[in-house]
Amino acid sequence: MVCGAAHGASYTAVQKGHALQFPRDHGAHPRFRTEWWYVTGWAQDASGQAFGFQVTFFRSRTGLQEDNPSPLAPTQLMFAHVALADARLGKLLHEQRSARLLPGVVEAGEQDLQLHLQGWQLVREGARIRSLVAAREFAWNLQFTPTQSVMPEGEGGFSRKGPGEHQASHYYSEPQLKVSGEFTVRGEKRTVTGMAWLDHEWFSEMLPVEAVGWDWTGINFDDGRALMAFRIRDAGGRTIWSGGQWRHADGRVLPLARADGLFVAGRRWRSPRSGAEYPVEWRLALPGTDLSLVPLMEDQELDGRLSNGAVYWEGAVTAREGGRVTGRGYLEMTGYASPIRF
Repeated sequence: MVCGAAHGASYTAVQKGHALQFPRDHGAHPRFRTEWWYVTGWAQDASGQAFGFQVTFFRSRTGLQEDNPSPLAPTQLMFAHVALADARLGKLLHEQRSARLLPGVVEAGEQDLQLHLQGWQLVREGARIRSLVAAREFAWNLQFTPTQSVMPEGEGGFSRKGPGEHQASHYYSEPQLKVSGEFTVRGEKRTVTGMAWLDHEWFSEMLPVEAVGWDWTGINFDDGRALMAFRIRDAGGRTIWSGGQWRHADGRVLPLARADGLFVAGRRWRSPRSGAEYPVEWRLALPGTDLSLVPLMEDQELDGRLSNGAVYWEGAVTAREGGRVTGRGYLEMTGYASPIRF
């Protein structure tokens, strides 16, 4: 199947019933229009200082010059965002890069996770994943070791994002990744440990036309549970679609029913740069628990206008049940500064 056409290109459509196959599906899917690999996590040093971190690689099929055999033809673009949340600084440190795919320099391997962009890397090495980043104000060399199996999202990896079945992505997560390695923050090197979460999605058409953005969270709980929850919003803040799942430490999965009240906004923060107002605290209406999300710090807005064109809030949060911290993860809120388009 194909869907969407730009500049004469036909993009492969997401299909319900596609069986995820690994390690192949850890790799790139260049016939689809858009794809991203997204690692978020919490880590702490020997003193107990906590950091949030994220690295995201985006691949975009442009639809341009697809009959041009030159390796310089801009048929596929790669973007990457990296960010470090250090509460002592009170703001997010972040950097972005972008380039066309070019063998030996900018690559997205198709047989396994092998992403390279001008020295930044996210690669699978045997059973582990490694991330290498060198930015202006920080750097890291991190290893992520799986402690649980891959978690297909939606129906076996088919994740609906709207009322039409074509409004969907192929999507899986790898929660509860054990983190080890080093951060260097403004010249100071720190050995760190922690837990991380990896998301991988690919699609050609995902959002309904009336959608302006989404709210998403991925949480690793201290007892081994994992939670992914999201909602797609319209311009009035109403939920168009929502979903997600709880996975217990023993592997049992509880799908989240589609409901308008899944995300309940709490305290808000206004960005002094974009003017966007973000709900930085949330309550999630989930069965059997009183769950709230509280940010590590308020200012975790990321300006990606020089790469993927979006300004959004993407930050470290704690998960609290009955007021007690029981997990840590990330919250992403898009479409508050301006409507997001993919």
